[in-house]
Amino acid sequence: MSTATPGAAAPAGPAVPKATGRGGALGTRPWVAACFLLPALALLGALVVYPIGYSVYRSLFDASGDGFVGFGNYQEVFTDDRIRTALKNNVVWVIVAPAVATALGLIFAVLTERVRWGTAFKLVVFMPMAISMLAAGIIFRLVYEQDPDRGVANAVWVGVHDTFAAPAPYPGAHPRPNGGLAASGGGAFTTTSPVRAGAAVALPLVAVKPEDAGGAKEAIPARDVGGKVTGTVWMDFTRGGGGTAGKIDAEEKALAGVRVEAVKDGRTVASATSASDGTFTLPPAADGARLRLPASNFASAYNGVDWLGPTLVTPSIIGAYIWMWAGFAMVLIAAGLASVPRELLEAARVDGANEWQVFRRVTVPLLAPVLAVVVVTLMINVLKIFDLVYIIAPGSSLHDANVLALQLYQSSFGTDVNQGVGSAIAVFLLLLVTPVVVVNIRRIRKEREGRR
Repeated sequence: MSTATPGAAAPAGPAVPKATGRGGALGTRPWVAACFLLPALALLGALVVYPIGYSVYRSLFDASGDGFVGFGNYQEVFTDDRIRTALKNNVVWVIVAPAVATALGLIFAVLTERVRWGTAFKLVVFMPMAISMLAAGIIFRLVYEQDPDRGVANAVWVGVHDTFAAPAPYPGAHPRPNGGLAASGGGAFTTTSPVRAGAAVALPLVAVKPEDAGGAKEAIPARDVGGKVTGTVWMDFTRGGGGTAGKIDAEEKALAGVRVEAVKDGRTVASATSASDGTFTLPPAADGARLRLPASNFASAYNGVDWLGPTLVTPSIIGAYIWMWAGFAMVLIAAGLASVPRELLEAARVDGANEWQVFRRVTVPLLAPVLAVVVVTLMINVLKIFDLVYIIAPGSSLHDANVLALQLYQSSFGTDVNQGVGSAIAVFLLLLVTPVVVVNIRRIRKEREGRR
């Protein structure tokens, strides 16, 4: 056993590189790093820093750019009705669109995890991301078309509606003038005098569409039946002219399926529906009553919902946005779900948790970082939404669907050009985005620190 003696030299350790005056520990020269960073810094300055600085500067001047107005443009941002509507719609966008898209993405990712065709389903859901905003806007402008023969949304809606509520048999039809029927409110028509049993009643109608009466039988006069009220409903029109008004002429068509009600003292005492030859028969209770043709016989055909009207235009456009971006959320969440330890899920099931409890108490908390990334990304994206609103919203509803990015464009390059106000909106939009970006950066830093 040897001992170190005083004054003896210590054994030499591994050589440690020393920093030189030209660079750091790895010998990197500062000017070399600057040469690599300079192009990126130049692009960052030209494309980001300069536009932001100029927008702030320009927002302090009037429309001409010569008169200094200070914060006058910012005051207009908060007092102009159009801009306030745009701000309100942006709040709706930020709250609804990211939340719904993320929720759908989470549901799709979880439900397709264990099915064979999950990959194919994810591909179909993600495909809208490959479509530009312009193309998506054109597609959904047609989807939301008011005419059910052109708009898919209203075609489905009208189909469902007509399944549970039969359409009127003769929309737009009405009695012949001086034909014994008068309007009685709400679109209904009532005989001007009471009817008597044993005497047939004539109820002539006009303005029946040819397609509604196509294939109908020829009308025949109703027979007088003792103790009962009878009558005929027909289209009092002879092709080519001629015929006698109020009388059933040859080749005049019967109107089948017309509901006829007998009304006494404001109460319906009997009702019947006209047969294929236009005739109807009411029981003796109808004696002395007035006959009423309800408005349901003549109501206009149901044409669906005004998706792009002032009330629903913003939710409709948000629906188009979710159609595009739910796939983006699903892919990111599915990637995060693939990294979730299966042992934790199985342990929860062994402990007696059902699938809903496993999803709510284990899966969602483990996916919280991924969900935060998706929500923040979509929030930043919807604050800049422009294309879909500009393309989908018709001119009559554009004001109601307005958002800040669209108003920025209209104020800067629209009919009332004022780039001072447009720049103020741009700065305000930047201030709205900044907190979201800051929160995202802090979250990323915390994740990095947690991994160390």
